[in-house]
Amino acid sequence: MISREELRQLASFECRHPDELAISFYFKPSTPQDKSHREETILAKDMVGKTIQELQMNGRHHNAINDLERILELAERLHGNQARGKVVFACSANDIWCEFDVPAVVASTKLFVNRRFHLRPLVAVFSEYPRLWVALVDRQRARFLEIQFEQFRELAALINPLPRHGRSDGYSGYDAGHSERHEENDYRRHYQIVAETLKCGAEKKQFEALVIGCHDVNWPELQSQLHPYVQKKVLGHFSADLGTLTDAQAKQHAEHIVHESLQRHHESQVRDAIEGAKSNGLGVTGLRRVLRATEMGEVETLLMTVDYAARAVECTACGHMDSHLVPYCPLCGRATRQLDDICEALVPAAIKNSIGLVLVPRDETLDRVGNIAALLRFRADRNTNQLLAAS
Repeated sequence: MISREELRQLASFECRHPDELAISFYFKPSTPQDKSHREETILAKDMVGKTIQELQMNGRHHNAINDLERILELAERLHGNQARGKVVFACSANDIWCEFDVPAVVASTKLFVNRRFHLRPLVAVFSEYPRLWVALVDRQRARFLEIQFEQFRELAALINPLPRHGRSDGYSGYDAGHSERHEENDYRRHYQIVAETLKCGAEKKQFEALVIGCHDVNWPELQSQLHPYVQKKVLGHFSADLGTLTDAQAKQHAEHIVHESLQRHHESQVRDAIEGAKSNGLGVTGLRRVLRATEMGEVETLLMTVDYAARAVECTACGHMDSHLVPYCPLCGRATRQLDDICEALVPAAIKNSIGLVLVPRDETLDRVGNIAALLRFRADRNTNQLLAAS
């Protein structure tokens, strides 16, 4: 699976020579209509074959044709990829060939031939599939699972059997209360060990989100032991009995909580961006304002609909992006190139600058403001005014 660092390296690449082409191939497995599982392979081969024919008619781009022929050979073997998607990035003119198995990140098999690699579907993977830990806890045991891109594995297990305090309650039951308090202290120490394990994992950045499975009656006490930094990463908890819960059931419960939590979070982000834009706060809407805020380094998170596209221009010298289709850059005066889809340049810029990118389904609220918005870290104009006032 692709890492963030590999994604950043791909985002930094751009073809400089007119004969160079960056090829992005996304293969999405489909539900087979028969046992041969060949439908998606035929679709991929037809798509790649037509692109090869178009490039051969131009008599150029020999390196790109070689890359496509290699992808065509790969497509023959993809019918066995089952539920996993496949992504290929290729530019043999620059010795680039990268293959990754990924979740199904596109609606259908697609091929992109451009100056840059098409990365938008992969960026969405990191917002929809955070590195997740699932802690399964009862009063004596704990198990820790890691779920990453629909795969899971067990990381560790803790067993803290209760020490024996004797079977007698003493004279007239005098020792019964002491024994009960001993047990409660033992349970508390167990929860403290679990909490410390989660704290260490959070400090080492081993997970980005956390789901906890435990009995409802134990949840308040366990929650009280969690470090505040860990509590911020908790997306929710579900009731579970470790004696009967399987890994598959734990994965199903956790993914349901993650999906609902992310949906609420993304809806909240959209509302915050729109309200921030209305109040001249930490939000902007519309392509022109988003591009300006991105260029000023103000943007923390970009928000756009899954199928967002808009025409724009990009400066061939300084890289300035403008929603007005002007022939020359307003900043440096050099010529601009037209972009059929601003995401060709905006998404790589977001990745390189560690800007979050969230793709949301189409809805009326975001549609009214142009289907694109951004949450800001700060507003440069407000800081400038404050400095002027102070001086």
